Amino acid sequence: QVQLVESGGGSVQAGGSLRLSCSASGSIFSIGAMGWYRQAPGKQRELVASITRRGSTNYADNVKGRFTISRDNAKNTVYLQMNSLKSEDTAVYYCNADISPRGMGGSLMGYWGQGTQVTVSS
Repeated sequence: QVQLVESGGGSVQAGGSLRLSCSASGSIFSIGAMGWYRQAPGKQRELVASITRRGSTNYADNVKGRFTISRDNAKNTVYLQMNSLKSEDTAVYYCNADISPRGMGGSLMGYWGQGTQVTVSS
């Protein structure tokens, strides 16, 4: 059984910072790309940032220069450092990872975390 567990959400004033963490656990053979998505009320889920196993990153235009994604492959963990937060960053943030469970012949499957709320007040 593979699962992703997020932590680090909360409430902060505009201009503040938060750091999200997401750890994968269970019977894991390998992990490919990992990323963070967010969903605000009444809106579709959108990609915030992603990172390959080798460390190549991709960011949504509206977070470039403010958010930084990183990962620790030894810990099966991905992080999202969020600085200069704005009220429009308020959303539930979800971790996503392409994981190959043990015994699946190397096939990657997409997994989601349960989500963590980030609230930015102006």
